[in-house]
Parts: sequence; C-alpha cells; structure tokens
Amino acid sequence: MRGADQESQPIVDVQDLHYAIGGRAIFSGLNLRVRRGAITAVMGPSGTGKTTLLRLIMGEHAPSSGRVLAFGEDVATLSREQLYALRRRIGMLFQNGALLTDLSVYDNVAFPVREHARLPEPVLRELVLMKLQAVGLRGAAELMPAELSGGMARRVALARAIVMDPEVLIYDEPFVGLDPISMGVIGRLIESLNRTLGITSIVVSHDVHEIGTIADYSYLLSGGSVVAEGSPAQLAAEQREVVRQFMSGSPDGPVPFHYPAPDYYEQLLEQSPP
Repeated sequence: MRGADQESQPIVDVQDLHYAIGGRAIFSGLNLRVRRGAITAVMGPSGTGKTTLLRLIMGEHAPSSGRVLAFGEDVATLSREQLYALRRRIGMLFQNGALLTDLSVYDNVAFPVREHARLPEPVLRELVLMKLQAVGLRGAAELMPAELSGGMARRVALARAIVMDPEVLIYDEPFVGLDPISMGVIGRLIESLNRTLGITSIVVSHDVHEIGTIADYSYLLSGGSVVAEGSPAQLAAEQREVVRQFMSGSPDGPVPFHYPAPDYYEQLLEQSPP
C-alpha cells in the first residue's frame, strides 16, 4: 500500500506559495502540482515568474511563505547535503543550453557523470554514446559547441540532462530561438523521452502551439497565481479574457503593455533624472 500511496502523490507540490524580490511580489498564493510520469507545462506571459518557480523547486531560493515539496520533502528545509542529493534526482535543460564551450559534445555529456560517479572509461563511453543516440547526435560526439546549430546545441544539452537518468526533467523555455523544424524535433524528444524513460517532465514555455501538442496538463500563471489549469484542450476552450489573451497572443487585454509608471506628463516635467 505504501508504494501505491507514493505513486499517487505529486512529485512536486507547490502549496500557497508567496515570494517577493525587492518588495515586488512574484507569487501570491501559487498552488501547483506535478503528477508523476506526466508532462506538465507551466505557461504565462514574460515576467510572471516561470523561471523563478524552477529556482524555488531546485532550492536556489526559499519561499517567503508557503511550501515547495519535491519527492515529498520541503525543499526549503533541506540541508546542503540533502539538497545536493535532491538535485541529483533532477535533470535540467537550461534555456540557452549552457554547454561548456571548451569541451567537445562528448565531454559535455560526460561531465556530470565524471563529477558524480567513478565509471570505467569504456562504460562511460557506452553511456554517453547511448544518450547521444537518443537525441540523434551520436555522429556529432567529437564536435565543439561552436560547430553546432542552435537546435543541435539544445539536443546536446538534453543528452547531458538525461545522462544521470534523472527521475524528473525540467525544461526552461526549450523552444526559444529555434526554427520550426528544430522546435518539432525538441517537442518530439520531450515526449518520447518522457514515455520511454518513465520520467516526469516540467516544461516552462510560452509557446502555446508546441507545448499544446505534448503536455498532459498545463498551468497558466498571471498576477502571481494560477489563473487557469487543465489539459491543452481545456485551456484552448477557456473564455476568460486573461486566458484568451495569452492563448491567442492578442496585444490587447488584461496583461498590460506598459510596466507600471508614474504619470507620463508629470514625469516629463520633473527637473531631476528618474
């Protein structure tokens, strides 16, 4: 029964999260759950704290109040050793790939294993080539990052993220800056890796179309909390204005174009610089 209970528990559970930076509220009562084995999308306009949420999950920041649970543990209460152990269970695909420019593709993928394990070189070679094969880049093992296209670099970063066989894989804006073909390739990889490796995926993205083709469940953030959640089809059918504006990409709606500022005319008349 205990095993069944663990399987039914969310792998990440964000409970009434409040967080502010420099007095500016980022989250105000955020609630979000990531189901084990699912692809969960976190969407929202720029500046809504999507990447900040990932940092809270990884323990880089601590909530002002509320809790972020990962694998049933309150991340903010973990010791440094416990936090490092938690992070070894999570793979991360950074927004820009973050490849080490002085290392080859092979050595980039091997880097986490060399840092955290002591594998014989022949075993390490088989592991690295297997992960590169999974992302379609086994033939690029000896290339340097400068020789890769944007889509290829993103796939190498993905191979590095899965080389330690994580239980959870986090993607921070995986489609940014990619051409339509590369976007489709990355989307297919996210879906296939999630199914074949049996992992849990959290995808932060504002690409409505691409994420809608792979996500099992989606959350839309705005104003510091979740304003809509459900399957991609449920979000597409939402009629609330704030949801419709994001899903359709409309420039007019509840999400303002201008950052909050004092009266324009009065500010122009001020003698001192802002």
